[in-house]
Amino acid sequence: MAIKSILLDTNAYTAFKRNQNEAFSIIANVDIIVINSIILGELLGGFALGNKLELNRYELEKFMESPRVKIFTIDEKTSEYYALIYSQLRKKGKPIPTNDIWIAATAIQHNLILFTYDIAVIS
Repeated sequence: MAIKSILLDTNAYTAFKRNQNEAFSIIANVDIIVINSIILGELLGGFALGNKLELNRYELEKFMESPRVKIFTIDEKTSEYYALIYSQLRKKGKPIPTNDIWIAATAIQHNLILFTYDIAVIS
């Protein structure tokens, strides 16, 4: 079964930019690539810490110009999913970073497959 759309996590975008075969193959073969405002902020923040700020921003802007790439913002429904995920994880004693909860909430809200290399978040 072919994957139609993904939510592209920060580390998966980085793997793609580093030409890792798996990441490149997945991104090349999906119809829709979603990045939410949290992921975008993480990418821009990482670029600001590096020594290739302008190049990285330019490459990201070109990537986002593709008609396959969509930017989703956080809205009230995302916040409801965030609250549900946050409370369930806290009750289980398994908190994860706040940004990862927002990312998971976006994936659930929009029925997207989260493409990530962050094993701690998926487990």
